[in-house]
Amino acid sequence: MSSSEESLRALEEALRFSPDNIPLRSHLADTLYRLGKFESAIDHFKELSRIEPHNRDWPLRLADSFLQNNQIGEAAVVIERVVHGKDASAAAHLLASRIAMAEGNTSSAVYHYKTAIDLDPELEDEELSERLGVGAQFEESEVVDGRIRVGSGDAQGDVGASVERPKIKFADVGGMEDLKEEIRMKIIYPMQNPEIYKAYGKTIGGGIMMYGPPGCGKTHLARATAGEINANFISIGINDVLDMWMGNSERNLHQLFQLARNSSPCVIFFDEVDALGGRRSDMNGGSARQLINQFLAEMDGAEHSNEGVLILAATNAPWHVDSAFRRPGRFDRVIFVPPPDQPSRTEILQVLCQGKPTKDVDYAYLAKKTDQFSGADMKAVVDLAVESKLSEALKTGKPVPVSGKDLLAAAKRHRPTTKEWFATARNYALYANEGGLYDDILSYMKLK
Repeated sequence: MSSSEESLRALEEALRFSPDNIPLRSHLADTLYRLGKFESAIDHFKELSRIEPHNRDWPLRLADSFLQNNQIGEAAVVIERVVHGKDASAAAHLLASRIAMAEGNTSSAVYHYKTAIDLDPELEDEELSERLGVGAQFEESEVVDGRIRVGSGDAQGDVGASVERPKIKFADVGGMEDLKEEIRMKIIYPMQNPEIYKAYGKTIGGGIMMYGPPGCGKTHLARATAGEINANFISIGINDVLDMWMGNSERNLHQLFQLARNSSPCVIFFDEVDALGGRRSDMNGGSARQLINQFLAEMDGAEHSNEGVLILAATNAPWHVDSAFRRPGRFDRVIFVPPPDQPSRTEILQVLCQGKPTKDVDYAYLAKKTDQFSGADMKAVVDLAVESKLSEALKTGKPVPVSGKDLLAAAKRHRPTTKEWFATARNYALYANEGGLYDDILSYMKLK
């Protein structure tokens, strides 16, 4: 028996006789953590949280242990309670940033990292800064030439988004028929029959927010919506809006809405809308709240009509979006975009394999074997199968067809990326389902 195992046994034995001894249990939990025995460490940090519910250190260490044990969903739920509490520490925000990165939620990771460094610049992590594309140089409230610098960008606040006319239509998007029909009712039919809608006092336009696991076609569907009605399309990311100069982010957002109004009929699409429309209760700085208020005002169209402007948004984290965005006239349709079902996966595979040399491919069988795979996962499977044949084709100088066996082997190698998202979403759907917002998640997971 190694010395570390002997120490563990001694600590466990001592704890049996003194289960409420906090320093002893803490020492045991830390020892288990250092030895990589994260599941056991988790149990002890849970117990410490129960014994001392007001000690903020225990939830932090519990969340960190969950993260190390690759239980990302559980880590996210614990850390969210910590950072949304009063006076959350810099260390809590730094851990929240790491957990958000593990979730694939880059916008949330950036927000928490910047907050952590604002609170304690000594916590700057060079590797994490590089991965997020930020650094200590962004410091909020820094005065440069008499102007307040709050983000990244140039002093002119130039808007980089452009207007395009997509060629893809719903036929080019595999599956999602229910979602397509809801978009038809909300967006397409009003555009095609404006007089009928006006007769009933309805205006053409409005908003839909799509949420679900990453890679399930939300962005693709938004682009296809514009193509379906031959409308202009403006895709907006956080870099098109956020600016280092106070007031420029709000101005950029206004200019983007004006661009859409001047280009109507137009679909304006906000990707990762949670980065621009996060809950105001979570915001430490006034500039973030001002941007959200500007966003809400632009959607309301109080000063400028949004007639003919169709507002779509996508998010992987709807629980981080301010509830004011869900009021009538804004994103009054909130739609869950699940991973494609079996018929949809069949269709997606057929679309992905078009134009590629294939043989003996049973698309329906492959779809059956790829449960919970997103559209992006399906593309990864096809890419893996193609790569396996590409080297052979280069050696022979002739295209080698991709077979059903090749695709099946690729599917076995690829792990569906939706599982981690559902681990997080499950907790919100069960414990933060205000007004039944996440009922679709519960139904999909057969928890309701």
